Amino acid sequence: MRLVKLRAPGGLAGWDRLESIRSAFLCVLAWENLKLVEEDHPKPRPGETTTQKMTKTQIKIGKQKQHGVAIYDDLSNFEVIEQHLAVNFFGPLNTSPAFLLLLTRSKGAIVNNLSLAALAALPVIPAYSISKAAALNMTQSLRAILAGQGVMVHAVILGPIDTDMNRGFEIPKAYPESAAAGIFDGMERGEEEIFPDPASQSIAEAWRTGAAKALERQFAAFVQAPAKNPV
Repeated sequence: MRLVKLRAPGGLAGWDRLESIRSAFLCVLAWENLKLVEEDHPKPRPGETTTQKMTKTQIKIGKQKQHGVAIYDDLSNFEVIEQHLAVNFFGPLNTSPAFLLLLTRSKGAIVNNLSLAALAALPVIPAYSISKAAALNMTQSLRAILAGQGVMVHAVILGPIDTDMNRGFEIPKAYPESAAAGIFDGMERGEEEIFPDPASQSIAEAWRTGAAKALERQFAAFVQAPAKNPV
């Protein structure tokens, strides 16, 4: 899942939380044939709330060919790897340009739902893990590339959530509602990586103070620094 936040100036302050969930976030679950239709007035008209303006942005998505599931595999079937990459990597990568103009106008944010498997492979679902690791790298790259345009890019590092994907997997799982609330809380705090459930929160501090995060910040400076003439 990928959430794209269309944020008014001033952020979420003053917005009704439930209304912001319904109207300010577009949950994109399929990526084929996506078309964005935007009316040409980025700011609300007199007497029109920001939320009402948001509803005038339409998302049209074609027939979904892939489903957001993790397939058990052993890396012997390239089609399984390709399927996961199509959904978890190429999907959000191909979709981002459709929202870029709207996001830069509203100083909004992109939220990519990832997984603990993006940080360390879960060997029973290695193709899924590969796709989520690729999506994490993409998210970090977009974060650096779009920072100068005022667009935040968040990575949600999810642990096990009680969804269809984890049915029959007998481990402690967080409720989707509590994870969703944790995502919103992390966004309001401006967290680049959001750890919204108990399993992911257990490694949050280690990630934020670790070598990988330090390297990300160091490498991002290459994008943000003015280009130098190599001659």
